[in-house]
Amino acid sequence: MTAPNPALLLDPEAIRRLRELDPSGGNKLLERVVNAFSNSLDRLLPDLARAREGGTLDLAIVRHVSHTLKSSSASLGAAALSARCADIETMARDGHAQGLHEQLDAMLQDIQQVRAALAALL
Repeated sequence: MTAPNPALLLDPEAIRRLRELDPSGGNKLLERVVNAFSNSLDRLLPDLARAREGGTLDLAIVRHVSHTLKSSSASLGAAALSARCADIETMARDGHAQGLHEQLDAMLQDIQQVRAALAALL
């Protein structure tokens, strides 16, 4: 299995802007931002797993997780992941659980692809 092409998953302009903030790379800004995103995932994904346990979804947790990931993925240029998170957030906020498990499964796949694309940048 090959790593996904970062250019297909991440907006090159967003990555360029991050690199522009640390032109020499001496402050390792991109690496720090990617690590912060990864740490956020490590905190949020167990919450999401707990929200999915049992017969009903905890929509408040789903909404919180998707809202947080919507913003952080957008800042890294992961526009498709951010858009999916926005859709999930809206569904959870509006109390629409039908189809939400499938959206969450797709979001988790998107996250793995984005993580691999980010790792390929470093």
